[in-house]
Amino acid sequence: MKYLSLLFAFLSLTSCQENQKKDSEQKQVETSSQVETQKKPILHSIAEAHGIKNWDEINSLEYTFNIDRGGNHMERSWIWNPKTGEVQMMIDDQKTKFNTNNVDDDLAEAHQKFINDKYWLLFPFQLVWDDGFSHEINENIKAPISGDESTQVTIQYNKNDGYTPGDKYKLYIDKSHQIQEWGYYPGGQDEPATETTWEDYTTQKGLKISQMHQNKDASFKLYFTDLKIN
Repeated sequence: MKYLSLLFAFLSLTSCQENQKKDSEQKQVETSSQVETQKKPILHSIAEAHGIKNWDEINSLEYTFNIDRGGNHMERSWIWNPKTGEVQMMIDDQKTKFNTNNVDDDLAEAHQKFINDKYWLLFPFQLVWDDGFSHEINENIKAPISGDESTQVTIQYNKNDGYTPGDKYKLYIDKSHQIQEWGYYPGGQDEPATETTWEDYTTQKGLKISQMHQNKDASFKLYFTDLKIN
């Protein structure tokens, strides 16, 4: 996701892989059991810890994606039916509608924003839905913010697909395989562009969602409000 403005730069902290448009969004229509058996045990366990077994029962998700940084606030709201692919984006009083199964060129920017925000909301499930990445596991690693001993799972996307090919993520998971923190390494670079918490978890319809992500000094906050899952 190549955002050029400062605002969009904040949003590029997530892997907006193009394979989602063709693979992940189609897989979300399938049953979770069909796709989760194809992945490695640790990825399967992370997705399960966040409730992927309940995904087949989900008909709609509503949420507002918020960013606070440097005294500035940005938000946009979504209504998404994953079974049909119907999406509605709301920014201020402007509404944009599209279907993820058939995105016209003039709606590509809205689709990119949707993919970005969905990654922050449902990244544990992307570990099952996505293709085109490798992973590495390291035990007894201190999480960068809390310092807690964690299992570190590195996700390295390939350099051929997506809006930002080659992106890397380091997940820090607890003993229950729930994500507590992560780091984002654009293009697979050595140093993280950002590291944030995964906190303020809530459970709706069996899905466990982290509503707050913030960096160590809380100068950057990305969070979800108005969450409704049916």
